[in-house]
Amino acid sequence: MIKELQDKIRNGEITAVALTQKYLTEIKKRNESVGAYLTVLEEEALAQAEQIDKQFQTKGQLAALAGIPCAIKDNILVFGSKTTAGSKILENYFATFDATVIKKLKSAGAIILGKTNLDEFAMGSSTENSAFLKTKNPYDLERVPGGSSGGSAAAVAADLAVFALGSDTGGSIRQPAAFCGLVGFKPSYGAVSRFGLIALASSLDQIGPLTKTVEDAKIVFETISGQDEFDSTTEKLEVASMPEIKKMRIGVPREYFVSGIDEEIELGVRALLEKLQKAGADIREISLPHTSYALACYYIIMPAEASANLARYDSLRYAPLGLSAKGFKEIYFEARGKGFGPEPRRRIVLGTFVLSAGYYEAYYLKAQKVRQLIADDFSKAFDSVDFIITPTTPTPAFKLGDKLKDPVSMYLSDIFTVSANLAGLPAINLPIGFNKKGLPLGAQIIGPRFHDFTLLNFAQLVEKINNDLA
Repeated sequence: MIKELQDKIRNGEITAVALTQKYLTEIKKRNESVGAYLTVLEEEALAQAEQIDKQFQTKGQLAALAGIPCAIKDNILVFGSKTTAGSKILENYFATFDATVIKKLKSAGAIILGKTNLDEFAMGSSTENSAFLKTKNPYDLERVPGGSSGGSAAAVAADLAVFALGSDTGGSIRQPAAFCGLVGFKPSYGAVSRFGLIALASSLDQIGPLTKTVEDAKIVFETISGQDEFDSTTEKLEVASMPEIKKMRIGVPREYFVSGIDEEIELGVRALLEKLQKAGADIREISLPHTSYALACYYIIMPAEASANLARYDSLRYAPLGLSAKGFKEIYFEARGKGFGPEPRRRIVLGTFVLSAGYYEAYYLKAQKVRQLIADDFSKAFDSVDFIITPTTPTPAFKLGDKLKDPVSMYLSDIFTVSANLAGLPAINLPIGFNKKGLPLGAQIIGPRFHDFTLLNFAQLVEKINNDLA
């Protein structure tokens, strides 16, 4: 889609301004019903587009994403724009600098249409935990788009942006991509700079794209990836060539096909595996024996890191709330009591508990040891297979409100995605069709760490085989 739109700009069929205006018009028509955007940057987007058209007229060349309208999750800083992380405590915060990924997008000529809704501080799986509005699934407005990058997913699925950036701490790109019929790519930990991302869990967070096709995801990833002096975890990755399907060994972990998984999702993933086998791939059953501990492990490590990261929000910095309390202690308690919603408060309390004296060794330290065992499982598996294919989610998109009163049930939405974050691996959701109700279904492909370009090339091959044999 990105290449086709740029070809139209090159051929004079459309200008960047006209393309941007088209998307802004659609946002005005549909955003109220879908709830994808928290902030629309109309003036800034049109100014960016005018600059792209002038540059093209002068130089006759377009950068990698020049003229392509996109949306940005509202926990990624865009200079001068409101950046709330979906929380009242940052309701009046305006970013004072661009995140590294935003600098790269701007350098590549991307047009930023606005900031998208999310679960507060990226804590959630439905985008119902936002302090400002509930985003709806464009395929069924009575259902959730997934979370926490639900606004980004809904924007792309509803054609309110060509692509979007989200963040993924335990599945927050892949799960909404699966619910909204999109490609959602979580890069390896360290493949994309986190500088300018409002942190949830610093050892798990990663920024990545949500797109209509794998090719588009690859174009965006090529733009935003790479080393950054402001993020010491980043690495430069080598571009890989397209693999041959007949040489691919695909692992299917038995632990991911358990009781409770939606029947149509399992059948869809099995059908995809059959297509790949017919195309010549070697399909092998494998075991990831510590998979059953992944969710419990994640919900100890993530809240622990979240409680530390969110300690900085005290209403004295970033976005003062205009509180009535006097004295630091009173201000601190009032600000955090009023500013944080139920889910951040729940996770702060849990995280503080597992880090407290007497419980650190019993919970947090033990979870870190289990995390290493999970990573070791993947390392052993990749000795015998090239990629691993699993379901992305245990169910299709659920109804709005269905899981709000049961946090554990909500957390189970990420049961198939958290392991890749714990191990720092690249993983991608691929749309594989629809169920009988017309809801999208997704399959997840996981690859070895820092083999992101190889994974994207393989995913592009799988996408073609799935479409050709549909």
